[in-house]
Amino acid sequence: MRSPRFPLLVALLVVVAAAYWYFHSQRAPNGETIAVYHTKLDGTSLGSMRVSMRPRAPGESAAEHRHNQVLYAAVEAVTGPPSDVNAIRFPPGTHVRSVAIDGSTATVDLSKEVETQTGGSFGENGEFKALVYTVTSLPGIDAVQVTVDGSRLETLPGGHLELDQPLRRSDW
Repeated sequence: MRSPRFPLLVALLVVVAAAYWYFHSQRAPNGETIAVYHTKLDGTSLGSMRVSMRPRAPGESAAEHRHNQVLYAAVEAVTGPPSDVNAIRFPPGTHVRSVAIDGSTATVDLSKEVETQTGGSFGENGEFKALVYTVTSLPGIDAVQVTVDGSRLETLPGGHLELDQPLRRSDW
């Protein structure tokens, strides 16, 4: 005859196994993750999710690895959260063309689709806030200079957000 504690022991074992799996599945092999931010629909508060970063590849220089980290962070920010998350998003088709790093400033070159934002200043602020918070979450990056199709613009066509200077977290 089974002890009345047997179902409790099985349930406890399942919870421990699930917690172990969750903890280890959320980490990269080297344990490095970054926060990818998105601006919630209220336009001011941020949500985030952690994504794994790949370790430095054999033969990859420190500068190449840093460049690849910035590129990955920018792509994740522009892609946005899963579709079931309510968030302000970049216009469809917007993608990261390239990134460059100069000191503590990352330049993120976006495709021209970013110019089709229909949400006015609300939408522009939301999408760029998420991009800046994500990229500046990387060590040593304090600002993001945004270019569009390789050109530095004063603003997007709506004229709401100044892009002629690097953007910082303190801008929000």
